[in-house]
Order: sequence, then structure tokens, then C-alpha cells
Amino acid sequence: MPANLLDPAILFFALGLFAGVVRSNLEIPAAITRFLSLYLLMAIGLKGGFTLAAAGLSAPMVIAILAALLLALLLPALDYLFLSRVVNRFDAAAIAATYGSVSAVTFITAMQFLDQQGQPYGGHMTVAMVLMESPAIFMAIILASLARRRAAQDNATTPPATGIRSLLHEAFTDGGQILLVGSLVIGALTGAKGEAIMQPFSVDLFKGMLALFLLEMGLQVARQLRVFREVSPLLLAYGIVAPLLHALIALTLARLTGMPAGDVTLLAVLAASASYIVVPAV
Repeated sequence: MPANLLDPAILFFALGLFAGVVRSNLEIPAAITRFLSLYLLMAIGLKGGFTLAAAGLSAPMVIAILAALLLALLLPALDYLFLSRVVNRFDAAAIAATYGSVSAVTFITAMQFLDQQGQPYGGHMTVAMVLMESPAIFMAIILASLARRRAAQDNATTPPATGIRSLLHEAFTDGGQILLVGSLVIGALTGAKGEAIMQPFSVDLFKGMLALFLLEMGLQVARQLRVFREVSPLLLAYGIVAPLLHALIALTLARLTGMPAGDVTLLAVLAASASYIVVPAV
């Protein structure tokens, strides 16, 4: 079995899935799950900020971040165009945000793989990862707001306020997003000193908190297995094909911008991954 599959966090996800399938009474209270989500948001943001403070700005960093932001805007938009033809607009926005955002755990696994292969990569890719979390969620919130307005118009009811000002306010004041971006800024401002202070909380505890969170994710997946047969075949095909297409788009973009191999790999992994920490929290 590959060593990456023996990661404790991944195995705890499998444990949660098993417990749910056998209908165990194992459960994590909703308040604890919410706390774990907030903790992970903060820890990921701080890590990106600390990396940004240490690396500073450079041409490769700017190119990688711009490429990541472009993907973060392009991928959920393309996904929504397809998904809105398969499911309702609210589900389409939520799924597009999930697949348009990124997975920190998958990113960490990819970094460990590159380390094992002796392949260098830029520390700024952590910043790219953090920045790719938000745009897809902002777009999903705006798309959901527009969907609510259209539904109100179809039902001849008074639509909720969805002017550009209210849409932007809803997108940028979401608690999860404020915590994530704010933590990134705090990490960048405090740098190495802040990293040393926060090390016991944001680094040493991260893996254990993540394992507990993934245990709950496994339980949630098990609860959804009973409705698996009701899912559209097109949606199932999307879940398999979309990550591959996302990675192909990222590889093409990275080739055009001349990014080094390590950064290309991480960008493709980010594009192919889907969020199961930030998006569920939001």
C-alpha cells in the first residue's frame, strides 16, 4: 500500500466511513465540527501568511499566484455552466465552489511526494493554495444570490436585495472567508516571530485536528451513500472527469507561463483537488 494512504488523517476518514456504513452510534457534535472547521481555516491562513512573509515577492511567485487566481475564477465558472444543466442552481453553485476550491490535505500530500522525489518547489505555492480557496466561494455566494432572485421572479414574489453592493457585502463578509483571509494577513504581518508564537497551536495540533475533522467527513459521506443511487449519472461522471480536466487546464496554463516542474505539479494538484475543509465550513 502506498505510504501516502497510510497517513493517519486519511485513515481516520476511512474509519469514519466504516463507522457510518455499519451504523455505529459514533458521532461528533455539530459545535465541535464547527470549531474544527474554524481552527483549520485559521491554521491554513496563518501558514500561507508566514510563507509569504519569509519568501517576499519575486517574479516566479507573482506568475504562480496570478495563474492560481485565474484558475480559481475560471474553473468554478466553467463547472457552473455545466452543473446548472444537471442540478438546480443552488446545488450547482455549491458543487462548483467545492470543485473550484482546493484541498489543503491533497496539497500537503503532493508536497510530501515532491520531497520524496527530490523535486524542488516554491514556498509561495502555499500562498497560491490559500488564495485559491476564496474566489470559488465568492462566486458561489453571488451565483446563489442571483438564483434566489430569479426564483423570486419566477414565483412572482418580491426578490431579496441582490444589487451589486449587497452581493459583494454577502460574499466578502462571510465568517469563514474573513477568518481565512484575515489569518493570511496576520501571518504575513507577524512573520517568523508570529510563526514561533503560534507553532504549538497552528502547526503542532494541525494534524490531530485534521484527523478528527476527517473522521466527521467520513461519517457524513457514509450518511450520503444511501442516496447514491438517486444521483444523476451525469453528476457522477462530472465527479470523475472534472478533476482531470481541471488538471489539464492547469498544466496548459503552467506550460504557457514557464513555471518550474515542482510548481507545475502543485498547481495541477490544486486545480484537480476539491475542498472538504473550507467550503463545508462556509
